[in-house]
Amino acid sequence: MPARLPSWAWVTGLTAGATAAVVALALQADKGPHPTAAAVKPSASASAGAHGSAPSKPKATSKPKTSAAPAIPAASGTGRRVVYSVGQKRVWLVDASDKAGRSFTVWPGTVSPDPGSYVISKTLASTTGSDGVQIEHILYFAAKSGLSIAFSNAVDGASPPPAEAGKQTAGIRMPKADGTALWTFGTEPNTKVTVVK
Repeated sequence: MPARLPSWAWVTGLTAGATAAVVALALQADKGPHPTAAAVKPSASASAGAHGSAPSKPKATSKPKTSAAPAIPAASGTGRRVVYSVGQKRVWLVDASDKAGRSFTVWPGTVSPDPGSYVISKTLASTTGSDGVQIEHILYFAAKSGLSIAFSNAVDGASPPPAEAGKQTAGIRMPKADGTALWTFGTEPNTKVTVVK
């Protein structure tokens, strides 16, 4: 009578055989075609149904448009100056060789300066704006309708709140980094500001 194999030998043999079969099937599947699925982003309403409420995105601070800067306006004079276009809501910092080292869009107040040439007449490191916002890098250069017109930026870099109905504001605000650059450029004595339409 032949000797019987112990039960552990059977279990080991079956396990090895099953492992070999799984490996063989995996190799065979790897060589075949692979189905692809398009990634589908759930809509806000689908998310709301699945989670009880639609996820809210944090509100981004609105920022003026940043695109390739247009050329310095032709009728803006020559030499080192700040050029402000009322219509484009844009500032250029122009060096002595008539090249713009920096250009950016701004948030103007409800009162705009008249086209012409000015000189930065007063600087103020920080104060509270007429809208109650803490501002810094204030560069005064014109006056109109009894208001002093100045460039500045909010200390937190945010855009100004909408003006109250009927209230006149003369601040020309900009993002913080642009305000810092303008402050560095504009605090040199006798810095000219040219305002164009």
